[in-house]
Amino acid sequence: MDLSIIALLIGYVLDLLIGDPDDWPHPIRVFGNAIYTGEKRLNAGKHRFWKGLGMSLMLCLLVFAFFTLMNQLLSGIHISLWLVFNSLMVWYGLANHNLIREGKNVFKALKEGGTEAGRKQLSRIVGRDTSTLSPQQIRIAVLETMSENLSDGVITPLFYYAIAGVPGMMTYKMINTLDSMIGYRSDRYEQFGKFAARLDDVANFIPARLTALLMILVTFSKRGISFVFRYGNQHKSPNSGYPEAALAGILDCRFGGPNRYQGTLVEKPYIGTNDRTIRDEEIKVVSRINHLSCLLMIVLLVFLYAVRH
Repeated sequence: MDLSIIALLIGYVLDLLIGDPDDWPHPIRVFGNAIYTGEKRLNAGKHRFWKGLGMSLMLCLLVFAFFTLMNQLLSGIHISLWLVFNSLMVWYGLANHNLIREGKNVFKALKEGGTEAGRKQLSRIVGRDTSTLSPQQIRIAVLETMSENLSDGVITPLFYYAIAGVPGMMTYKMINTLDSMIGYRSDRYEQFGKFAARLDDVANFIPARLTALLMILVTFSKRGISFVFRYGNQHKSPNSGYPEAALAGILDCRFGGPNRYQGTLVEKPYIGTNDRTIRDEEIKVVSRINHLSCLLMIVLLVFLYAVRH
């Protein structure tokens, strides 16, 4: 069996069983520190857009070069070292276990501790202001985040692993980290982070739509298909609307609507019309959809590797 497949499967199983322990070292923290340092030094004065563009491209090129060189070095020493390194990086590159765990934790906090506890737990995983959200809005925020991050944190990294192995996967993780840190439309980041935000949009264009397709395939949802075509392109983001629309269709509920981000009211279009109450047990349904979508993507990649070789 191709060693790339073995590394993929080992990394997938590690994420499935362990996830990312909070106190363990993680390459994304290194990425974040590099972005923070660069932004602090460069995001001032004139030509902020070009400075942000230069920093974003440089960091992405450095990441791709580093992981390419590491693979060449380790394979030259012993192939087992290459396998261990790539398996660990696939594990680090996937976020399905933690995404599902965090979603369940919000539902649990809301059920056991009340609205304020749910708001506090939700603030760990979303960028919106959670201080005034109702229990229904908290549950909707969790489901929106789980569908969107199924794309950003699971399917898209696997997509780029299929194209360029660990260097491709980790370069995408840098792109996504750049967007999450500086890709905001605020006075501070509007110019400096504009290129990073657009780069993330381009990187996620195909995988976001693939994610919606996978969600529909694992649930056999005809309504999910109709929601994707009806609402997918109505979201402010060119990509987030597709997995969100798929999940809203699968569950026959309504996502979207106005929310506050960093003190600014953002009018997001509604996805769906059935403004029903989200039940506590539906987090289990969504978790299963995430697991099955990830598994189907893994199966597809193994199949593609087998056909190519």
